[in-house]
Amino acid sequence: MKLRHVRAIAVFGIALVALTGARGSHGASCGSSSSSGSSSSSGGSDGSSSTSGGSDGSSSSSGGVTVGGAGGSSKNKAQRDVRIDECKLSTDRKNLVAKVTITNSDSSAYLYDVSLQFKGDSTAAVAMANVTDLRVEAGASTSAEATTSYTGTGDGSEYTECVVVDADRVIG
Repeated sequence: MKLRHVRAIAVFGIALVALTGARGSHGASCGSSSSSGSSSSSGGSDGSSSTSGGSDGSSSSSGGVTVGGAGGSSKNKAQRDVRIDECKLSTDRKNLVAKVTITNSDSSAYLYDVSLQFKGDSTAAVAMANVTDLRVEAGASTSAEATTSYTGTGDGSEYTECVVVDADRVIG
């Protein structure tokens, strides 16, 4: 098999993962695409807020690693339930936004708390965002947006990915 065939197969595999995402994905690349939908929000004491709402169905990519997590603890299960759909700079360039989908495949409803970190190059300031007390019914999926203020002066390109740094759930 020639090198160009191997390269083509590798590119196809990466594109497939990027387009389809992976349940339990804990990282997504940051982009500048936008989406719209109705939403409601609640503020956090650390200056960040979480927003749950709809989506216009625009496409986004997800990447990063899938974390299997050992054991059956609530924290490991909660992290596996979170998928990052998109991370981006808001259209008004004031906030970093991470869109997540939480899928609860258990037979009880849960309240989820998720902490995300926006990562980037050496010029990117540490940026954290949270989703708190998001209720996900048994056997259902719910989308939410975690936002935090953008303190940079550019187009947000210094942020290259967002990752789940902590997730937990309690029966709710």
